[in-house]
Amino acid sequence: MSGPVAERIRRKLTVLQPTRLAIHDDSQRHAGHAGARPGGESHFRVEIVSPAFAGESQLVRQRRVYALLADELRVSVHALQLSTLTPEEDQIDGQPG
Repeated sequence: MSGPVAERIRRKLTVLQPTRLAIHDDSQRHAGHAGARPGGESHFRVEIVSPAFAGESQLVRQRRVYALLADELRVSVHALQLSTLTPEEDQIDGQPG
């Protein structure tokens, strides 16, 4: 079950029409570290695969995601790890990644 911050992230990233979107709350792995909150939802790992990323560098892709999640990053998300791929890059040995 995902919390309200993860759901906001999911909702905002749908504008990129992802073919795959995985949002992992890794907050428990950072308990006691800077920015960690007892209730979690402070440290996320996001894997997003979208045709919208075609022809863009990793830097441009990540900036797009950061811009979409600016409010969350300013208020509730302390750390965000991103994997941004096109559907073609998500293929490993002919199998979906």
